[in-house]
Amino acid sequence: MKVELFCDGASRGNPGAGSYGFVILQDGEIVSQNGAVLGVVTNNVAEYQGLLEGLKACQKLGAESVVVKSDSELMVRQLNGQYKVRTPHLVPLFQEAVKLLKTFPEFKVTHVRREENKLADALANMALDNARR
Repeated sequence: MKVELFCDGASRGNPGAGSYGFVILQDGEIVSQNGAVLGVVTNNVAEYQGLLEGLKACQKLGAESVVVKSDSELMVRQLNGQYKVRTPHLVPLFQEAVKLLKTFPEFKVTHVRREENKLADALANMALDNARR
């Protein structure tokens, strides 16, 4: 099974109230999606949490090929080995992401513009908006 994972994180304040969202598509159709509040986190932590939760959902679906699409240039470049992970609190999240990615026979992590990540972004922001009510 081949899927595309769009993931995003949001933080209102940095750090501040944070959340994540992800959408998994198979053949252009949504097969899984979720968004949840994280508490007080940095934006980068929220981005990684969106990725981690999305990858876990891909595993549950039995995906064998995953194309991750994120608008977090930092996270994408870290995962592709272009940037080192210098922030201590991101190291365990990075390590968990690499471990999860390696469970898939095929995977690719790509950067997309914010406009291409609207669904995951909307889920992250909806989670925050609903938590405020």
